Amino acid sequence: MKVNQSVLTQFHPLVARWFQERVGQPTDVQEQAWPKIAAREHLLLTAPTGTGKTLAAFLWALNQLITRQWPTGQTSVLYVSPLRALNYDIQRNLLGPLNELRQIFREGEENFPEIHVLTRSGDTPPSDRRQMVRHPPEILITTPESLNLLLSSQGGRSILTSLSVVILDEIHAVYGTKRGVYLMTAVDRLVRLSGEFQRVALSATIQPPEKMAEFVAGFRLAGEPDNPSYVPRSVSIVSSNVRKQYNLHLRFVREAVEQEQLGSVWEPLVQELKKIIARNRSTLVFVNSRRLCEMLTLMINQNEGEPLAYAHHGSLSLEIRSEVERRLKAGTLRAIVATHSLELGIDIGSLDEVVLIQSPFSISSAIQRVGRSGHRVNQVSRGILFPTHP
Repeated sequence: MKVNQSVLTQFHPLVARWFQERVGQPTDVQEQAWPKIAAREHLLLTAPTGTGKTLAAFLWALNQLITRQWPTGQTSVLYVSPLRALNYDIQRNLLGPLNELRQIFREGEENFPEIHVLTRSGDTPPSDRRQMVRHPPEILITTPESLNLLLSSQGGRSILTSLSVVILDEIHAVYGTKRGVYLMTAVDRLVRLSGEFQRVALSATIQPPEKMAEFVAGFRLAGEPDNPSYVPRSVSIVSSNVRKQYNLHLRFVREAVEQEQLGSVWEPLVQELKKIIARNRSTLVFVNSRRLCEMLTLMINQNEGEPLAYAHHGSLSLEIRSEVERRLKAGTLRAIVATHSLELGIDIGSLDEVVLIQSPFSISSAIQRVGRSGHRVNQVSRGILFPTHP
C-alpha cells in the first residue's frame, strides 16, 4: 500500500522511514492533523477508537525532540489523561517506538538525543518524584489531579516552565464535569509559567465539536497587565471520515426472570458469561462498580481448575493492574472483569468481544467500552449488553 509521501516529508527522513516500516499508511486523521500540528495550530482531533489519534499527536513532538528543534534536558511535552492506567500504557507505547527510532538513527549514523518519558501520578514513588524535579523528563505524563498537585509546589512548577505542547487525551471523558474544570484551570495556570504553548486535544467522536473546541481553547491575555482584555484562542477541528462499525446485541438471561423473584440474577448470568469466555480467546467484561467487579470475578472463577478472569479497577495497585493487562495481551488469561479503569485507550491486545453488565452511565461510555474490541482501523467492534432487570 502506498504511503502518502506529502504528509511524511514534514518529518525527518529516518522518522518517516520508521513510520513506513512499522505503521504503514497514515490514517485520515493523521493526514489531516500533521500539517496543522506542524504549523503550531491549536487542535481538537475527534475520531473513533483505533484511528491513530495518539500517534498523530505524539509523532511530531518526537520529531522535534529528535531533531533538537525543541531542547532536551527540560520538559517540552506534557500529556494529560483522566486515567492513571492509561498513562502507564502511553509510557510503554512511547518507549517502544523511541527504542526503534534510536536503532534506526544509529544504523543511519546520525545522533539521537536522550529522551526520557516519565509518569507522575498517585502511583509514583516519592523518590521518583524527587528525581523528576532534579532531572525533568522531556515528556511528562500525568493526570488532572497530579497536574494540580505539581502546580501547588515550587519543585513541581519548576518542571513546567518550558512547555512546547500540552496533549489532552480522552478530553470527552471530563468535558462538562468538575474534573474538566479542574483540568482546564490547571492548563491555563501553566501559561503563566511557560508562556503560550500549543494545545492538542484528543477525543472520541462528539457532536457538536465546536463546543469542545471552545472548552479546550480558553482565553489568552490580549491587553496590558494593568488594563487586561481576553480573547478566545482559535482551535482547528479535525474529524475522522472513518465510520466505525458496531455489532451490539442486547441479551437477557431467561432464567434471571425467575431468579430475580428470589433476589438474585447473578448465578444464571455468570453461567452465560462462562459460555462467552469459553468461546473466545479474550473477553472484556465491564461493570459499573468495584464491588460488582470483585463479586463477578469470584463467581466466574468458582469451581474452575484455574482462574478464568481477573479483576481490574482503580483500587488495585499499579503492579497488579499491569500484570492483568499483560496476561490478557499475551493470551495467558481468558477474561478481565473491569470498571471504567479499562474504558479508555489502554492497549490490552486484540479483544474478541466486550460484555457490558448493566447499562453504562452514558452513551459515550458505552461506545468507548464496546470500542475496546475491534480496536484497529476498519475492524468491527463487537459487544453484548446484559441488563439485570427486565
